[in-house]
Amino acid sequence: MKVLAVSLVVLAVLISVIPQFTECQLHGYFMTLQNGLQVPMKCHWTARAELALGIPLLGVGTTMFFSRRKETSRLLGIVGAIIGVFVILLPGGLIGVCENPAMLCTTLMKPALILMGVLVTGASLGAIGISLGQEKLPE
Repeated sequence: MKVLAVSLVVLAVLISVIPQFTECQLHGYFMTLQNGLQVPMKCHWTARAELALGIPLLGVGTTMFFSRRKETSRLLGIVGAIIGVFVILLPGGLIGVCENPAMLCTTLMKPALILMGVLVTGASLGAIGISLGQEKLPE
């Protein structure tokens, strides 16, 4: 269980950090409106939203690391799985990334977030499965 908790913490940090460095605004790309105003692209808002998912996931992993009750680990696994699904959904369609296939957010951010979301969901489901089979977690 500790290995799953540490992997959730590492993934939470990666989910929070990677989008911040792969969004278009950081590299000087903006969307220009007809009136001349420049606004951030969709990938900027996806990066912000992923930060908002990474922080609670960090808390889930940290709490899971110190938890010794199977009920707590099971509930944290459920929360982690839900966060993992949203990590996948944000770049995949809820907000999305830029339409240009040559942009860094499309080539790096989106696939990385989808992979990390799958890993978070898998680790969380693994924690649920382990907690269902244990009486009390080892210390």
